[in-house]
Amino acid sequence: MSFFRNITKGLRSLFRKERVDQELKEELGAYLEMAAEEKMKQGMNRKDALRAVRLERGSLEVSKEIVRSAGWEFLVETLWQDLRFAVRMLRKSPGFTTVAILTLALGVGANTAIFSFIDAVLLRALPVKDPQQLVVFNWSARAKPKLKGHSSYGDCADQTGIGDCSFSIPFYKTVRAQAGAFSGMAAFAGPLDVDLSGNGAASIVRGLYVSGDFFSTLGVSTFIGRPLTPFDDSPSAPPAIVLNYAYWVRAFGAAPSVLGRTVRLDSTTVTIVGVADPHFTNLTPGKPLDFFMPFSVANSVRGEWWGNEDRLSDPTDWWVVILGRLKPGVSSGQAQAAATTIFGSEMLHGAAPLFKSEDAPIVFLRPVRSGLDGETSQIAPALYVTVVIVAFILLIACANVAGLTLARSASRQKEMAVRLALGAGRARIVRQLLTESILLACAGGALGVLVAVWGVDAIASLLSNGSGQPFPFAVAPDWRVLLFTLAITFLAGILFGLAPSLRGSRVDLTPSLKESLSSLPGVAAHTGRRFRLGDALVVAQVALSMVVLVGAGLLVRTLRNLHSINPGFDAQNILLFGIDPHLAGYTDQQTQQLYANLQQRFAALPGVISVSYSEEALLSGGWSAGDVHVDSAPPKQNANTGELPVGLDFFATMHIPILAGRSFTSADFAIAAATNAAEKARDAAAAKTNTGSASRPTSASPTALDEAYYHSAPVPLIINESFARKYLANKNPIGLHMGDVERDEVRSPGPGYTIVGVVGDTKYAQLRRKTAPIIFLPLVSNSAHFELRIAANPTALVKNVREIVSQASNNLPLTDVRTQTEQIDQILFHERLMSRLSSFFAALALVLACIGLYGLLSYEVGRRTRELGIRVALGAHHRDLSRLVIGQGILLALIGAAIGIAAAVGVTRFMASMLFGIKATDPATFIGVAIMLIVVALAACYIPARRAMKVDPMVALRYE
Repeated sequence: MSFFRNITKGLRSLFRKERVDQELKEELGAYLEMAAEEKMKQGMNRKDALRAVRLERGSLEVSKEIVRSAGWEFLVETLWQDLRFAVRMLRKSPGFTTVAILTLALGVGANTAIFSFIDAVLLRALPVKDPQQLVVFNWSARAKPKLKGHSSYGDCADQTGIGDCSFSIPFYKTVRAQAGAFSGMAAFAGPLDVDLSGNGAASIVRGLYVSGDFFSTLGVSTFIGRPLTPFDDSPSAPPAIVLNYAYWVRAFGAAPSVLGRTVRLDSTTVTIVGVADPHFTNLTPGKPLDFFMPFSVANSVRGEWWGNEDRLSDPTDWWVVILGRLKPGVSSGQAQAAATTIFGSEMLHGAAPLFKSEDAPIVFLRPVRSGLDGETSQIAPALYVTVVIVAFILLIACANVAGLTLARSASRQKEMAVRLALGAGRARIVRQLLTESILLACAGGALGVLVAVWGVDAIASLLSNGSGQPFPFAVAPDWRVLLFTLAITFLAGILFGLAPSLRGSRVDLTPSLKESLSSLPGVAAHTGRRFRLGDALVVAQVALSMVVLVGAGLLVRTLRNLHSINPGFDAQNILLFGIDPHLAGYTDQQTQQLYANLQQRFAALPGVISVSYSEEALLSGGWSAGDVHVDSAPPKQNANTGELPVGLDFFATMHIPILAGRSFTSADFAIAAATNAAEKARDAAAAKTNTGSASRPTSASPTALDEAYYHSAPVPLIINESFARKYLANKNPIGLHMGDVERDEVRSPGPGYTIVGVVGDTKYAQLRRKTAPIIFLPLVSNSAHFELRIAANPTALVKNVREIVSQASNNLPLTDVRTQTEQIDQILFHERLMSRLSSFFAALALVLACIGLYGLLSYEVGRRTRELGIRVALGAHHRDLSRLVIGQGILLALIGAAIGIAAAVGVTRFMASMLFGIKATDPATFIGVAIMLIVVALAACYIPARRAMKVDPMVALRYE
């Protein structure tokens, strides 16, 4: 009850102050009367008794203050007084207040904006039920496994190839049946792109194969309709899909009548049974999907994409990701032990022939509270670099405002001295000044939120990769962002306010109360001591700016170095776009005819110089590799190489030089098509007669189809210069034969390949990678990316290209329409992003540092007006005064630059992995940034120097 009585009493004192004061006055008066009566009983008269009591008890007003200060409400009341006084003082200095608030707004806004992205990309949990209970199964091995049909899932794969999260369907079913440690199990695979028709023009959509318990395990509901169930994943169920909410709005206009509607995925008719919850788009943040479909339709929808018709039952085909939800009370260690037991007894037993015993993988569980890695791992490095930069921005802003506050506090020395002389304590003065600082910080933080809102939109447009698509993460403030903003706002207030507040409370009363402050030597010395701290703050700002500018300079030069790389082909005036005829049901033979027809019609367009196509566009990030064996090499001495199927005239279109031999001819494509057909016929027969869909019959005696394939003509291929240099040194490559490599690292008995030409080296997937060995094959099936070399602007022919493809097939959508230079810009997106963000914030840091230098010098000129007037009166030239001011500013800039260079040497070494073609301690960058910093510092000194030159000694001395 005592606590509630104190609260009630305090509230009454705050809101009924006059009445409480009157009661206190009456209470103290009654106490004095009682004390006086005691004195009167001892023989005093009333007047003397009252006088004696007052002398003993002290002032009545002091007693009132002592009583008032005993309650918590006194602290609230004085704080309110401090706030009101702070507002009045800040209103009296509008220039200082405006500059300080804007400076803090930039610092707080930049940090809040970047933290909003950190929150959205890295901190938020998956929008599923109890995400902390979800785990994903992973495996790792000592050596890269040679699994049949192994499909690496990029969002959780180890870059070395000896770790992944792909498993077989049989293992998933075994784990689900023995899931003692798990309350739910689910599996998924993909994403995969398919052709959707039946809703207007055909389009490419992206989705996942999922198990029937996918939605129930995740605890994700549907917006309308129902989720997929285990029945939907059974062979007898009619094909069904669940749409993503955003795709439903975009493609179907958010029409509820979509439920029960049928569409075609590839050549399979499926029924839409539901629309997923709007918040759930994928298990990989930043990679939204269009639909979810059960595994039961895997063989009919994009079945050829996986290459194994028995993948739903083959224990050696690892292609699905397995999720588990831990039971309440089950630890991750217990779940790990259960998974290890099942993995060792079931999965490895079925795949035992494919492993060496010492290289057998082990299974482990990984929590997926925030989802699988994917787009987050690509954006995170840029965000981490930017976090460091904006932290420096906040420190510079705080140092800037601290310097301004120090300068302002000098003009308030007499005010502080009077307050101290009237009995105010130093703690009271410090609290008053800190209140002003925190009020400034709050105003700057409030404006900083508006800056952050604008900054989020601007940064999101940069992060959208220039594709016109919105940023894939929902960046919106939540409790973490608001808490972060409050924290840095109060931190900023303390950072820039504490030192000036402590300095402001240390005032020598006698000189400070004199009329002329600067005329007294003691005060001048005191002021000099004060502004050594101001100098230190300016030096700190310059040093921090130096670090940020050096980092930005290194990133800018990295981007320039990447742009200056010769990719080995001419990237100018090339139009790129992709088509996939198999999505529209084309056979291999029909695909070849389609490509030949399109190539001929595209070449007839006005302005088109040449046309070709390839399975992957150069520098698109895609990479296909494999092992081949040159017949003249020793057994098992194989060549690991990149592989790129290309069309007719590819090297002429891309301006890749032929160094030896010849380019592909129409006859080469005919040979490749015949050999490809023979191989597919052999494999189809093998699939019908052999369990597990092996790549060739297990029978010792070859069939007629085997013989037909083995005696097919070798496929012509072209190698690049790196392949010839690495694997065929001192040999003439033209006419050499090579073949594919089987799992046992021996040459396949197939017809193999014949080298017919050697071309110059080109960058295949990434500009950063060293030029690798590549073999080029005739493209006779699969999807293709067309390359059109055009005399003028490539984008001018996009409409004509679409019309030609539409005339060839109205069910064949174009994908990824862009120019080759746009493609290069896209693969350099993250380098460009870090370069732009760092450059922008580095420029902001430089501006803030220069404002700080300008503010200090301006105040110094004003403070030293009398001294400058005396110098002029004694014969100094105005240019001497200018050199004096500029010298002080440049000295501070040089000291800050020197400290910044030393700090940058230590900081930039952590950026080494982000750089290309430049060292983290590149002297040219350091020297160039230092020169730029000094030049900008000179500009900041210009206005104060001109003011010093205009000092009139008569006015200055009369003023003093």
